[in-house]
Amino acid sequence: MDYAKIVADYNRLVAESADPANVDRLADIGASLSELEPQITLAQDLVSIDSQINESELMQQDPELKTLAVAELSRLKASHAEKLSQLKAMEVAPDSAEDLRPAIIEFRPGAGGEEAKIWVNDLFRMYTRFAEVQGIKYELLDENTYLFSGKPSDSTLPQGAYGLFKWESGVHRVQRVPETEAQGRIHTSTASIAVLPKVDPQKVTVREEDLEWQFFRAGGHGGQNVNKVSTAVRLIHKPSGITVVSTQERYQERNRQICLDYLRSQLWEKQEEERLAKIDSQRKTAVGRGMRAEKIRTYNYPQNRVTDHRINVSWHNLESILDGDIGEMIKTIGIEINKEK
Repeated sequence: MDYAKIVADYNRLVAESADPANVDRLADIGASLSELEPQITLAQDLVSIDSQINESELMQQDPELKTLAVAELSRLKASHAEKLSQLKAMEVAPDSAEDLRPAIIEFRPGAGGEEAKIWVNDLFRMYTRFAEVQGIKYELLDENTYLFSGKPSDSTLPQGAYGLFKWESGVHRVQRVPETEAQGRIHTSTASIAVLPKVDPQKVTVREEDLEWQFFRAGGHGGQNVNKVSTAVRLIHKPSGITVVSTQERYQERNRQICLDYLRSQLWEKQEEERLAKIDSQRKTAVGRGMRAEKIRTYNYPQNRVTDHRINVSWHNLESILDGDIGEMIKTIGIEINKEK
């Protein structure tokens, strides 16, 4: 384990958090520091012990200090082995580390025309109502994409936005009679939810030579500045073909940062899909992350039922669920899926 890197990364992040130029990145820097905090004391101790071991080895060359140095070296090596063992035991698994990150959530209407647009708005309200009750912050990144960050007030829930929402990725199907349906027929509509962690820049390498930046004037609302200056940004990642766009902010640099953050998250998702593809098909079905194309849940109005198809469990309080009461559902789904991992 590279404990020296843990110390170096922690010191760098502390310095960055004190730099006024990084005020827009404080939430992200804070999340990165939180990931390292459980390990930093042991890592710092190990770096210090390494230095003391080097000093003791030099002392052995002095005949008058050799006996003392040998005894001290033995003590230091025993302490080093113990602390290294403790650090390895508490090393955060990659999935758990990502769970602590903010979440980028994209809401898209699917099949069903105007009813699908209404349905995706209902889902957005469900998640934002839940976030408001739990003290989770959310902000618009661009069009249908939002950033959720913070810890929920309920300590029994996952304590990071991505860990909280990651199993919500996939297709959400609704069966109901639309308000515009004169004959009372039940329609089926869908919406897709994509949940990605806001990835630490160090976790996903993005080379500048692989990027194509395009700048243009944003349309719609936002004031005269938005429409007269090329503040909107389109970013193309040439190796993967992934394209991301940000038009929401009034300043080009902020839109550039949003594009980079979203690109890193999509590249992370691509890497995760490739990793899961190596897992045998039975286990992959059990631990699948609910990709965009997977139908994960049905909301059936006539039966007052919400069914999660991954764990084959239903809840019969549809109205309160759509009003944001989804904490128990999130906990149950997480527990059942993790049993299969």
